[in-house]
Amino acid sequence: MAKKSKKPVKITETVLRDAHQSLIATRMTTEQMLPIIDKMDKVGYNAVECWGGATFDASLRFLKEDPWERLRKLKAGFKNTKLQMLFRGQNILGYRPYADDVVEYFVQKSIANGIDIIRIFDCLNDLRNLQTAVTATNKEKGHAQVALSYTLGDAYTLKYWTDMAKRIEEMGANSICIKDMAGLLTPYNAEELVKSLKAATSLPIELHTHYTSGVASMTYLKAVEAGCDIIDTAMSPFALGTSQPATEVMAEAFRGTELDPGFDQMLLKEIADYFRPMREEALKSGLMNPKVLGVDIQTLLYQVPGGMLSNMVSQLKEQNAEDKYMEVLEEIPRVRKDLGEPPLVTPSSQIVGTQAVFNVLMGERYKVATKETKDVLLGKYGQTVKPFNKEVIDKVLGDEKKNAITCRYADLLEPELDKIEAEMKQYKQQDEDVLSYALFPQVATEFFKYREAQQTKVDASIADTKNGAYPV
Repeated sequence: MAKKSKKPVKITETVLRDAHQSLIATRMTTEQMLPIIDKMDKVGYNAVECWGGATFDASLRFLKEDPWERLRKLKAGFKNTKLQMLFRGQNILGYRPYADDVVEYFVQKSIANGIDIIRIFDCLNDLRNLQTAVTATNKEKGHAQVALSYTLGDAYTLKYWTDMAKRIEEMGANSICIKDMAGLLTPYNAEELVKSLKAATSLPIELHTHYTSGVASMTYLKAVEAGCDIIDTAMSPFALGTSQPATEVMAEAFRGTELDPGFDQMLLKEIADYFRPMREEALKSGLMNPKVLGVDIQTLLYQVPGGMLSNMVSQLKEQNAEDKYMEVLEEIPRVRKDLGEPPLVTPSSQIVGTQAVFNVLMGERYKVATKETKDVLLGKYGQTVKPFNKEVIDKVLGDEKKNAITCRYADLLEPELDKIEAEMKQYKQQDEDVLSYALFPQVATEFFKYREAQQTKVDASIADTKNGAYPV
């Protein structure tokens, strides 16, 4: 029997989203992105991931930029390349579950403003929290990619992953992503997983991982050889560490084989040269901490993603309890088990990490439970793969446990768009402003006030010019 030939691997570029989110706290501005778009558009990427995740919040909160305007500018520049975003299922880009009407409207506006591929995930892999976004993406003729948050544990067998893949295909997704946010997937496990998924579903498989544990490039190699269709990489100045493997390196690894993506290394060099000064500046200013660039094998031992680790360190620093670092690290897997062994990704990673910090600092487990821990135990975030620890439920919830939710939480939410619009109508300059406010009311309000003040300055300057007074 003739050997089946393999197709070239496709590559999704993350430098405009996950790479700078992972290494410089999502601080790359739109103005820094725009000059290089023309060259990036010539590479031949499968897609450029450039929106969603933490970029929306960071744009409004720290950069005083309208994220919708960023998307429109990127769409105008990328004429040949698809644009991709990361979407937290029923949580959209925020940190709480939203009513279906908000999810549907957000998907509609994302695609109308330029997004082609929406990668949709849920921190518990509860597919009920993904269906609304998938259906809305299909309705708007976008590409709905469902991401499985990869993790380790007794419940997460090959059968678990293949059953999930079949269900994802049935729910109308166009592709599947293995989302390995903590860099837990090792090379031979990746090979086995990809082969199993390819046998279980006809959907294209994309692999997203982080370099945190040091194995990511080898993992990609074995995954692609096993039939993985697409991998996520970052241009070298913003690669490695808690980011993705480097685009140039992965393209070179497959050169001359039937898997060769066919990228021009000279063009990639020009793009890398553009981003390199940004990296140097970020290191100099302290925005990029050298700690995030190394290999941290504790990731494999404790399953803690890089972002969660840095969050935990800063919490301990605030409490002058940095000496408790190892205790908290060891407490994290215990809390995770108590809460049904969820994958550790936003927001479950923050919930588990913060609760572990409290448990250690209080000297008694669950003496203080955060609101979010209570919400997980009440079922507001969805269904976990394993049951919760009964003793923890009793201690944290007490009589409140009778209010536990077994349905999809969003089924209990009334439509909220009209109410949100009524609340913020004085600031509304475009339809999309309603969504910015829906996700981040306080942050968006601050931004809207800032935007008005800037426009007032510009109007005054124009008026002065018309009157013959030129600003110095």
